[in-house]
Amino acid sequence: MRARLALIASGERCELREIVLRDKPAELLAASPKGTVPVLVTAEGTVIEQSLDIMLWALRRHDPQGWLTPRGATLDEALALVADCDGDFKTQLDRYKYPGRSTLVEGEPSPRERGAAFLSALDVRLATTGQLVGGRTSLADAAVMPFVRQFSMVEPEWFAAQAWPHLQAWLLAWTQSTTYAAVMHKYIVWKPGVEGIVFASE
Repeated sequence: MRARLALIASGERCELREIVLRDKPAELLAASPKGTVPVLVTAEGTVIEQSLDIMLWALRRHDPQGWLTPRGATLDEALALVADCDGDFKTQLDRYKYPGRSTLVEGEPSPRERGAAFLSALDVRLATTGQLVGGRTSLADAAVMPFVRQFSMVEPEWFAAQAWPHLQAWLLAWTQSTTYAAVMHKYIVWKPGVEGIVFASE
């Protein structure tokens, strides 16, 4: 999701090949043997395999909304927050979503509790400007939002009952946006020998 958000924000056009992971096409594995998504192959043949790297590639080519230059902050600050998200918060999110896959240690905070601590800190950040880093939407917002959304969907009623008004309003604004709708659109699964779909901002 976040790779697609950055592609739209940058105005980059690409050929989108929607796949089903349980039926990975040979073309995907030839480009990226790790067999996970997203994968971006540039016109020069460079393969970019991580969503954050795709975001940075697209935005460094064209960044009309200033996602790499947060107002009143730095890109390093934005990347540091994304690293926090991609580190322990993502680990706790996976444990929260799939409780049967890990063993909890008695007396330690639960994955939901540890994840909630990160979300509480985000709510504090959002209280000032409504954005995670600086005074306008930045790479940090687009990179962190998909995982906050996933967390909110595990127990929606519990999430809605938390005292995180700024975080909840921020997430709602994202999920009601036209950009989000474009990113979440269900595309036809790509078949070898068929051209992909042109993916670009309007």
